Amino acid sequence: MENFLNNGSFFLLLCAMSFYWIRAFFNVSFFLFLGKFAIIAGNFTLFFLLIFRGLNEHHFPLSNPAIKNIVTEIQNRNNYKILLEKGLSDPALIGAIFAPTALFLNAFASFQLPESLQKLSPLIPALQSNWLMMHVTVMLLSYTTLISASLLAIAFLILFENPKQVLTTSSSKKIGLLNQLDQLSFRGIGIGFALLTVGILSGSVWANEAWGSYWSWDPKETWSFVTWLVFAIYLHLRLTRNWSGWKSAVLATIGFFIVWVCFLGVNFLAKGLHSYGWLS
Repeated sequence: MENFLNNGSFFLLLCAMSFYWIRAFFNVSFFLFLGKFAIIAGNFTLFFLLIFRGLNEHHFPLSNPAIKNIVTEIQNRNNYKILLEKGLSDPALIGAIFAPTALFLNAFASFQLPESLQKLSPLIPALQSNWLMMHVTVMLLSYTTLISASLLAIAFLILFENPKQVLTTSSSKKIGLLNQLDQLSFRGIGIGFALLTVGILSGSVWANEAWGSYWSWDPKETWSFVTWLVFAIYLHLRLTRNWSGWKSAVLATIGFFIVWVCFLGVNFLAKGLHSYGWLS
């Protein structure tokens, strides 16, 4: 059953990405409907996979790295729906931007992680805490929101032809789209930064209970602080120096890669309290 749900979610996300790209490049409106349907079906498939794993593990499956990726995919879909309904005027662009990321996470969790990290296992004593649900969920939400917002900044850079151009209100469809991307990226990073701050603080309290220290400069802790610092600089420059458009998009793009290092890179390249040292 688990393999069926896992493979089904991969297939549906692959279909969704294909449909959105066909809609974006060939402007065939029917494929937008197919993309929405595949995204919704993939959401339900991943949701039932979480329920299935949770019932087998007798706790909400947030301690396993493969499940963390799956949870993040579901959160990406939720972000997608919010942005689709409230943000950009072209819904196909949102799907074309986010679907490849979700597909990558699904493929990585399903086909690249070693079996030892995919198998069900009981929680270690340090994870048997009420902080598990709160801290891990908030951190995953922050990663998802920051990655999604940074993807919009990358899309901005791809569409923005002249770095010296100043965005103003204009009847031009492209300028309007760039303004939407810029504003949605800024708002998303603001939300993600707040979630990241709460996640780091809650993790510190939990770490003191589990390991007797609020902060130990574990690789994950260090890179979460680096991530926090990068986006704090982004928000500071945006709010106090009126950085917007191309400048802020470049900084958000740097943050995009920093988040990925914090989310996945550290876990598999380093050994520590949060890390698995798979590639070390």
